Amino acid sequence: MHIFKAYSRRAVLGALFAATTLSANAQSQDYPHKPVTVVVPFAAGGSVDSAARLVMQALGERLKQSFVIDNVAGASGTIGTQRVVRAAADGYTLLFAVASPINVAPVVKPSMVQYDSAKDLTPIATVASSPFVLVANTKLPANTTADLIALAKKQPGKLNYGTDGVGTSMHLTAEIIKLNAGIDVLHVPYKSGPQVLTELTSGLIELAVMPVSLVQPFIKDGKVRALGVTSRQRWPSMPQVPALAETAGLQNVDVDSWYGLLAPAGTPSSALDRLAVALRETLKDPVLIDKMGQAGLKPLSIERAAFGTLLQHERDSLNAAVKAAGIKPE
Repeated sequence: MHIFKAYSRRAVLGALFAATTLSANAQSQDYPHKPVTVVVPFAAGGSVDSAARLVMQALGERLKQSFVIDNVAGASGTIGTQRVVRAAADGYTLLFAVASPINVAPVVKPSMVQYDSAKDLTPIATVASSPFVLVANTKLPANTTADLIALAKKQPGKLNYGTDGVGTSMHLTAEIIKLNAGIDVLHVPYKSGPQVLTELTSGLIELAVMPVSLVQPFIKDGKVRALGVTSRQRWPSMPQVPALAETAGLQNVDVDSWYGLLAPAGTPSSALDRLAVALRETLKDPVLIDKMGQAGLKPLSIERAAFGTLLQHERDSLNAAVKAAGIKPE
């Protein structure tokens, strides 16, 4: 009698385990079976938002599910990032980000970061890369980067540049340029990239470091003057703009910004793998590649562990750059 009861109990538990396993497998195969929220930790209309909408729409079409963009801006992208860190790790809340809230803010302004991006987030895949551009308002008497350096050295501390805030990729990139050029230029932080462009085109600030994808139309329309891109080579969508590395003293400037998708730590690997594979295939679409090129973006597919390695290398490089630039964490 006791043996029969024990056997029955084991049989029931085994059946329950099998049913649970089948259910989990079915869910992973069905993922995503409902709309996915993709938090963009920056304002609508900016470069990160534009890239997210472009790629997530194509991803949604491939997976036959809605990927809904939710702009949660503020504090150099850390507010939106924190929201994702605290979200359920079920694959239905994701983060579309750049280095600013993941690696830059924790180094430059750790006081406003309430998460550990290396532990609290899981990398899924990068989707694109793009450099920044050093741009000037058209009234500034500097047609080249060499002109700018000469002008800044004649009047140290008089010129200014705008970025989308303290502790962002734009801010640190500008500081790297200043360090290599040996110039003193005042930082004026704003809340968003589009706001910087408004101030720049109106002549209220003199310089800015902006993503190609955001400032490219303004360069083509002659509303701002491009002095140089931060990539080692000239960028395909703007071949007329020199690389900063072509200027004496700036040969070591080589900064590209990645755009990527991350999830809360603990998100099932089945969902992460499905997203990574779907993104890889999505980025092969010629139509999407053309749209990304027009926006100043280059497809970049680095998945899961390799993306994590990239992030770790970036953290190490940023720490070294901050120390070299003499930037004091706030």
